[in-house]
Amino acid sequence: MNKVYGYVRVSTREQNEDRQLRALEEFPVPPEQIYMDKLSGKDFNRPQYQKLIRKIKPNDVIVIKSIDRLGRNYSEILDQWRTITKKKRADIVVLDMPLLDTRKDRDLTGTLIADIVLQLLSYVAQTEREFIRQRQKEGIAAAKARGLRFGRPPIPKPKEFEQVKAQWQGNEFASREAARRLHVSQDTFLRWVKMSEN
Repeated sequence: MNKVYGYVRVSTREQNEDRQLRALEEFPVPPEQIYMDKLSGKDFNRPQYQKLIRKIKPNDVIVIKSIDRLGRNYSEILDQWRTITKKKRADIVVLDMPLLDTRKDRDLTGTLIADIVLQLLSYVAQTEREFIRQRQKEGIAAAKARGLRFGRPPIPKPKEFEQVKAQWQGNEFASREAARRLHVSQDTFLRWVKMSEN
């Protein structure tokens, strides 16, 4: 008998998968046949997804909430789609896009429409990802131009720094010992030395 599986992906551990799980259970997909990864969609090195792909047989069905749950890389989404539908001869149902349901319209026209829609959606998913990355880059550049600093605040130099630096420069001890005396890392000590000499 053909089995129905579900696949859920959230990009980070903080993201909530409830919306996707609810949609799959309403389909219905049996809860024990839902596979979930909490990983980025940038590639297909996802343990649960790989386990699902190994498990599916011809005429089984994989249900996903939206095409970007498969991934965000245009060519990889298309490649996975072909793996599932052509190599594995299984079906895919994309709940947010009824045109992407390979169980129906298996004739040439239906297949052509599904392929066109898939290519368009995959392209849009990747373009949106590139736009987000570009907007982040522009936002960071604008914030830096306004004087906003990113990362941890710099560690203030202790008042003993100059004395320890002079002893280190006089070869009384190594930079590791100098850092230990100032209660900082060796990298921080050497960075302070470099900054003080500029």
